[in-house]
Amino acid sequence: MNELDQFIKHKLKIEYYARYADDFVIIANTRLELEQYLPKIEEFLSEKLFLSLHPHKISVLPYHRGIDFLGQVIFPHHKLLRTKTGKRIYRKLHKRMAEYNSGLISEETLQQSFRSYLGLLAHVDAHRQSNKLKNQYWFNRNRF
Repeated sequence: MNELDQFIKHKLKIEYYARYADDFVIIANTRLELEQYLPKIEEFLSEKLFLSLHPHKISVLPYHRGIDFLGQVIFPHHKLLRTKTGKRIYRKLHKRMAEYNSGLISEETLQQSFRSYLGLLAHVDAHRQSNKLKNQYWFNRNRF
C-alpha cells in the first residue's frame, strides 16, 4: 500500500490523506476535486496493485457530516465513537466478564481487555461512555 500512498501524495498531490491498513480518507475543498481523484485512484489500484475499491464503501460527503473512519466519526473540532463500535465494546466486555467468571481467562487478561477499551475511548469525546464502561466493569467484577 506504500505505492498507493506515494501515488496519492506525489502524483495526485493530495494534501489531506490518511490511511490505516486498507482504509483511507481524502479531504478536499470541493466535491468536484474528489470526483476527479476517484477514477485516477481506481485506475492506479487496478493496474498497479491489482486491487479495487469496494463499491459500497465509497462516499463523498460534506465534512460537517463527519468522516466515518476507524470506528470514529471525525468532525472538524471533535471526534465521536461510532455507535456500532460502542455497542461492540459493551458486548465484548460482557463476553470477557463471562469468560473470566467461568475461569476461561485470567484476571490479567480481563484487565488488559478493559484497559484496551478505555484506551480506545480516550481518543474520542466519550466521557459518558467511558464512565458507563467503568461502572459496568466494576459492578460485574464485584458481583461474584
